Amino acid sequence: MVELIQFILYLYVFIIGIVIGSFLNVIIYRIPREISFAKGRSFCPHCNAQIKGYHNIPIFSYFWLKARCTDCGEPISIRYPLVELCTGIMAVLIFAVYGFSFQWLVVFTAGAILICITMIDFDTMIIPNELVLALMAPALLSFFFFPQVGILSRVIGIVIISLPMLVLALFIPDAFGGGDIKLMAVAGFMLGWGNTLLAAFIGLLLGGAVAVALLVRKTKDKHMAFGPYLCIGIMTALLFGDIIIQWYFSLFGL
Repeated sequence: MVELIQFILYLYVFIIGIVIGSFLNVIIYRIPREISFAKGRSFCPHCNAQIKGYHNIPIFSYFWLKARCTDCGEPISIRYPLVELCTGIMAVLIFAVYGFSFQWLVVFTAGAILICITMIDFDTMIIPNELVLALMAPALLSFFFFPQVGILSRVIGIVIISLPMLVLALFIPDAFGGGDIKLMAVAGFMLGWGNTLLAAFIGLLLGGAVAVALLVRKTKDKHMAFGPYLCIGIMTALLFGDIIIQWYFSLFGL
């Protein structure tokens, strides 16, 4: 009986996640195009036909419609159900760590914004200021719901990565974008200095691996979006940062 209740709870959280993921797809598409995401129904990006409500069921509709618009027949990108699925999985992971709590709400809100930043940065190589400002909301709320992260740690977290990034950007053109710097400043307040270092390390590790792959492939365009890898690092630190840091210290008997 307990297992059934747990299954229902996790399923409920997953459904909440994929529904919100569907809305994130709207934000990801509209913000770079300066279209309001607060009003207007979803529409096909190819023919602009409004999408019917029963054709807009997260994940399911993609397969039901055979990945094609019912009006123009153009293919629907696989990224839409993938964003919904990733948001659902993220919601479940956060629930597994924090349960139904304000901590879940704060971390999930931050994660949803990070998903939007990731996808938009991949598309445009730009992190919109409005999303960085939106991330400040869960960052500020984390001060009240994660009191174990002290104010001094948060203040140090603001500058411990963003300041070196800013210095590098001043001396090395295109080393980091302004959006990356602002993202790490806000994340630093939310995470505290220790987890901010971890988030940056994960981001550099993943971003570095992709940069090496681009060099090996000898692609003409050497520029890459770094924000997505920072977002992965930030989310990993939010969920498992303390565990990873404790494990690392235990390797050295500390």
